[in-house]
Amino acid sequence: MLVLALVAVALVAAGAVASVGQVEAARAQAQGAADLAALAGASRLVASAGISASCELAEHVATRNQAAVSSCAQVRPQVLEVQVASRTPFGDATAVARAGPRSAREP
Repeated sequence: MLVLALVAVALVAAGAVASVGQVEAARAQAQGAADLAALAGASRLVASAGISASCELAEHVATRNQAAVSSCAQVRPQVLEVQVASRTPFGDATAVARAGPRSAREP
């Protein structure tokens, strides 16, 4: 009986560790999608394409990386901030990224 209880505890612990791993992998995937989307959108913004074209490109890039854009905004001249969400069995994994030219950095 004790052996069965220990096996059950070990299985629950293994399941919990696997779940944490899946959540972390989803968060990392969402961050990668946010980073790529922000970089792509900012490159279009710097090319003077306008905010709508920049966010449209960011949405396209996020979608290609299995994420959905939650928000896309120009936060400073030539700096784009993109927030994405990626669905997991445990809820949404979200991430935020900003991108723009080096000259647009805050002092």
